[in-house]
Amino acid sequence: MNTGAGNGNASPPPAGSIESLYPFLYSGQTDVSAVLEHVRESTVAKSEEILQLRRTIAAADGGRLAACARQMAVRFADGGRLLAFGNGGSATDAQQLATMLLAPGNRATPLPSLCLASDASVLTALSNDIGVDVVFARQIAAFGTRHDIAVGLSTSGNSENLLRAFDEAARRGMLTIGIAGYSGGKMAELESIDFLFVAPSASVHRIQEAQTTIYDVLWELCQQAMAEPGLRGSRPEGALP
Repeated sequence: MNTGAGNGNASPPPAGSIESLYPFLYSGQTDVSAVLEHVRESTVAKSEEILQLRRTIAAADGGRLAACARQMAVRFADGGRLLAFGNGGSATDAQQLATMLLAPGNRATPLPSLCLASDASVLTALSNDIGVDVVFARQIAAFGTRHDIAVGLSTSGNSENLLRAFDEAARRGMLTIGIAGYSGGKMAELESIDFLFVAPSASVHRIQEAQTTIYDVLWELCQQAMAEPGLRGSRPEGALP
């Protein structure tokens, strides 16, 4: 069907709509070569967009990423663990982060980590019996110690169950790390987050791609810090949490 997208007088598709993401599918063109050229141009544009977003984050937060990774390394040296959490696609990213730390293959030292979004029984029990807002905070209250690390991922930065989780983690003396999109949302207003890294974009797709880069970099820098001679945590050998 010809949608009129090829008409110079046609209005551009709404931002974030399927038409804006894949305009070549709605251009009304039947020329295969022209459609393939649209596909190429769209791919190049999206690649440049995420590359520029990564450059922006590196320029703004490079030093803070290194400082955060070093504090993570100290916590791991103390025998601490990383507790990751998020909702929806961010829950998948939290699971990927936990898996990357726990099972890095032959590339690096395995680090103890847990995804608080992966146990369906716990999530549904807490959601049903108390409410979805506590699904991460209750687990942090059960597992978290002052030697641990809490990493929460959110595209919007507004998820109430993440905000409560960070507050609970801060009360327990955990190192708290937030990874958000847009302008940080309500996470940017929290005093309970030690390090907040924001992917400043209005595109959910680019935000999530950039967030993956952020925690990949944190992992790599943490591994480098742990390899430094003389890195020690604050807990005496044999001490309890």
